[in-house]
Amino acid sequence: MKVTDALMVFNAGSSSIKFALYEQESMVLIFHGNLTNITIKPELKVFDSKDKMAYSNNEIDTGYKNSIKTISVYVSEHLNNINIKAIGHRVVHGGADLIFPTLVNSSVLKILKQQASLAPSHQPYSIELIETFTKKFPDISNVVCFDTEFHNTMPEVAKLFALPEEYKKRGIIRYGFHGISYEYIASTLHDHSIKSEQRIIVAHLGNGASLCAMKNMKSVETTMSFTTLDGLMMSTRCGSMDPGVILYLMEQGMTVDELSDLLYNRSGLMGVSGISPDINELLNNDSSSAKLAVDMFCYHTAKHMAGLITALGGLDAIVFTAGIGGNSPTIRQKICDQLAWLGLKLDDVANNNNFTNISTNESKVKVLVIPTNEELVIARKTCQLIKRGNAHAA
Repeated sequence: MKVTDALMVFNAGSSSIKFALYEQESMVLIFHGNLTNITIKPELKVFDSKDKMAYSNNEIDTGYKNSIKTISVYVSEHLNNINIKAIGHRVVHGGADLIFPTLVNSSVLKILKQQASLAPSHQPYSIELIETFTKKFPDISNVVCFDTEFHNTMPEVAKLFALPEEYKKRGIIRYGFHGISYEYIASTLHDHSIKSEQRIIVAHLGNGASLCAMKNMKSVETTMSFTTLDGLMMSTRCGSMDPGVILYLMEQGMTVDELSDLLYNRSGLMGVSGISPDINELLNNDSSSAKLAVDMFCYHTAKHMAGLITALGGLDAIVFTAGIGGNSPTIRQKICDQLAWLGLKLDDVANNNNFTNISTNESKVKVLVIPTNEELVIARKTCQLIKRGNAHAA
């Protein structure tokens, strides 16, 4: 029987792990899965190439180690006639040293561990996945792809903080994140009649949320910066705030660990509402605190969108993507209502049905909903890197 060369992809989040297996040459999907609610009640769902449910398991103990073990067992048992050529991983932060896709070795792992405090909701779990699968498949190349790469095109005025030069030399700059998602969206825009020269804002709104301003399909500005805390209000993260608040809380005796927990885990929608980090749950809750949390999320998103127009010199289109951006008509409507002064008009029927084009013909700004596919981008980058490596070896 024919053996298929394939690429495995892992995308570790703060409470979930997505994974996928692609044929190497064609990039055709073989299967994909998602293990969600890792810290509460883990559930694994796996789908075949036609998106039909192939397997589910909700009897998994909580914790990342148990989730990774469950995925590892499933993958190992479903590699009949499949030869994994490489494994690609999404990694949030590589700092100033690691920007572009890189083969994993001991020195790379050391750098990733040094940067873990800059993305504590993601990085430790990505590292754990990498270490698990390098041990399980020691002869297979592991490749890390970074969320920061896409934003490497930002001009210096956008990358730098207003700090002394020595801090730039220490790598304290605005990196930006969700770059793998933005790269996928940029690759699809021509299919939706968006021209390269047009001025685009992409809104990646999920548990983590950010915006990216694009010119010529490249990033010129984004809302996240040195860490994933900056910019928009998120499910449990604070977004932009006066750094003086941090100084004040430290003066009042809060430790670094306590501050980290507050800003990463107890703020955002969860912090304001006191109810839930899930925006759908808040939309269905009649309490004033739930309404305030939703209103703040939409207000700050619209405010940051308006700010990005300066970097673009105008606005031709907005693209919504990710879990909230792609699936919540109410949130899109609330955000766009605050940008009506741009001549932006939504088609209610199209928006409520999550159509691709949700703006009216009269709207001066085109508004699209495009699902992202980070796993496909990681597979492509992994394939390109190992092919270059083989070419160099030859």
